[in-house]
Amino acid sequence: MKSNPIVIGINTVYHESSVCVVRGAEVLAFAEEERFNRRKHAKPADIDTVDEIPVEALRDCMLRAGITAEDVDYVATSFDPALRQPPLDEPVTAGSWGHADGERLLLERLNRIPDEVSKVLGADIRDRWVWVPHEMSHAASAYLASPFEEAAVLSIDGIGEHSTALLAYGRDGRIEPLDTVVYPNSLGFVWEKLAKFVGLDEYSAPKLMALAAFAPPDRYRETFEKIVQRDGGGFTVDLDTFRFRVEDYEPLEELFGPRRTGGPGAPFEYRYAEVAASLQEMTEEVLLTLAGRLKEMTGSANLCLAGGVALNCVGMGRLLNDGPFDGVFVQPLAHDGGTALGAALLVARQKGRVSGRFVMTDPYIGSPPPTPAQVEAAIAAAPVKATRLDDAPRTAAELVADGKVLGWMQGAAEVGPRALGNRSIIGDPRNPSTKDRINVRAKHREYFRPFAPSVLESEAADWFEFARPSLSTRFMSFAVKVRADKRALVPAIVHVDGTARMQTVSAEVNARYHALIREFKELTGIPLVLNTSFNTYDEPIVYTPADAIRTFLRTGMDALIIDDYLIERDPQ
Repeated sequence: MKSNPIVIGINTVYHESSVCVVRGAEVLAFAEEERFNRRKHAKPADIDTVDEIPVEALRDCMLRAGITAEDVDYVATSFDPALRQPPLDEPVTAGSWGHADGERLLLERLNRIPDEVSKVLGADIRDRWVWVPHEMSHAASAYLASPFEEAAVLSIDGIGEHSTALLAYGRDGRIEPLDTVVYPNSLGFVWEKLAKFVGLDEYSAPKLMALAAFAPPDRYRETFEKIVQRDGGGFTVDLDTFRFRVEDYEPLEELFGPRRTGGPGAPFEYRYAEVAASLQEMTEEVLLTLAGRLKEMTGSANLCLAGGVALNCVGMGRLLNDGPFDGVFVQPLAHDGGTALGAALLVARQKGRVSGRFVMTDPYIGSPPPTPAQVEAAIAAAPVKATRLDDAPRTAAELVADGKVLGWMQGAAEVGPRALGNRSIIGDPRNPSTKDRINVRAKHREYFRPFAPSVLESEAADWFEFARPSLSTRFMSFAVKVRADKRALVPAIVHVDGTARMQTVSAEVNARYHALIREFKELTGIPLVLNTSFNTYDEPIVYTPADAIRTFLRTGMDALIIDDYLIERDPQ
């Protein structure tokens, strides 16, 4: 076995297309295709796009890793066609997922993926190809990036090949599968279907989670207990109610009333919040049930999580505060993009002798920092004026303290769906109007969406309630209560239920962002700022200086700082 083999990990089958290159346990490069093609989620999750590989992300990772196709020992993709199961007897759309013709087309397109990757690399790599089960890729992305030598592992999402959740145990760099949940018992699909029921899209689970805070879960609790049942440490879903494969909402309308239609401007009736609240409560109970079962099966003190459901920060907060584990690690790349990392790390260990461990202490592996030449070229090409700053964090803090909404770009890009201080929009948490100004003027999104606080790590416990520390507080993984005596001081980051999705910031991990927040505290006495992702509702997080300036000019942000430049609109 080769020591520390070079492995390319690729996620391409569904959405969040991504690429990762590792040498043993060392991550050489990671990239998400959406950051290059500027399409949210990179591509639609359709059978017709299964073999639409992340070309730009692949080229970028090869360049940053400094390797050629000849250097590559294995290519791992986070889907195993051999695990795909025959269609169920359920309503389906002709030619699509779950239909016999659609499943044949799926296998055809899966088999084309190695050829498409070979074309981009300029070499035939089919003899180095490894298909990695989807849920195992999620599990590996969590455990093999965690600070734990041993841990219980939970992957839970919409669907992989046929499974929708994996319960496993990680020890000494190996992952032992313990049990799986299979389709149609899918918590992720329940969220997608109900998001569309309330007039959103299948990617709108975060919006539904935000909506849940506006109502108690009582009204539909018993209904959810019938259609998503917990049994024997797992759960089952009533397929006839949800009809995942077709746009049929009649059974749901019988339970919850008419579906919301009329587009983005249609009003949200109170009952939609009640549905969301009951859904959120059920989800938390399922997560606690699965965690309890894993605790019994493994006896471990630690839990690692990934999969799209692990992005439910309210549920993760419950696991952190009320779950049976002392240590909880939630992968910031919990969505499918993270499976490229997991597949690569897993295959490196399975196929070679790996020295050391990768621990994701920070998420800033998305790109190298922009060069001064790149920043200056982007400024020169746009209708803006730029001022060179002596102390960018201090200037940023002064602008935010003065009530300005600020675009903030610096350093290497963070990975995953949440901006964590390098591609962020920053605001004053003291002013209750900041939230509405950013939702309407900058993000152009729903009024009820909350914003997260970035808080000095050393002062987080003084402002937020959490039962135990976690590395993943750096990734904004948990929604926790804002301390009651602090809420009136920072109303812009407090959701209607008194919670906030806290991100802790340390000088060791992000010195420049830490300095901004420290300066803001010196000016205001408040050791946190409002933070949201630097994008609008219809685009991915900005990646390059040119992206940042373009988005700044499209929105109502007051100013933009990129590295040491203050950028404002040209008054001419």
